[in-house]
Amino acid sequence: MELKTVRMEFPEDTNIIIGQTHFIKTAEDLYEVMVGAVPGAKFGLAFNEASGPCLVRAEGNDSELKALAIKNVKNIGAGHVFIIVLKDVFPINVLNAIKNCPEVCSIFCATANEVEVVVAQTDLGRGVLGVIDGNSPKGVERDKDIQERKEFLRMIGYKK
Repeated sequence: MELKTVRMEFPEDTNIIIGQTHFIKTAEDLYEVMVGAVPGAKFGLAFNEASGPCLVRAEGNDSELKALAIKNVKNIGAGHVFIIVLKDVFPINVLNAIKNCPEVCSIFCATANEVEVVVAQTDLGRGVLGVIDGNSPKGVERDKDIQERKEFLRMIGYKK
């Protein structure tokens, strides 16, 4: 078995969600989840089929985001993995709806941070072992940091 990391590529003004699923209708169902959860959101999604023709299945309402999703999921190369690249919406707005999609098995990350996907390669194929989502902690928050966190959440409308 060989281990490697695959760096995800996406613009600073976007977020990504990476997960594992199990069925060919994933691409269409996740499309419906996205437009149903936040109708104005821009997104592209791609899913690596793991049997039969083993194609990358893709959907979305933004061609650039769809192309990015395809590029990243191909680079991972693991069966049944999906990526959604989001713009004008935060993952928190769609994550529970995605988790409730019957094909979705798990979510590896939902982030705007730099991401590396840890991939194992065997004779059968590739699998995702996990993700490195952003940087390691540099300390523990203090009173000033707590205040800044609370102000930020109110500024973006997530707390009153």
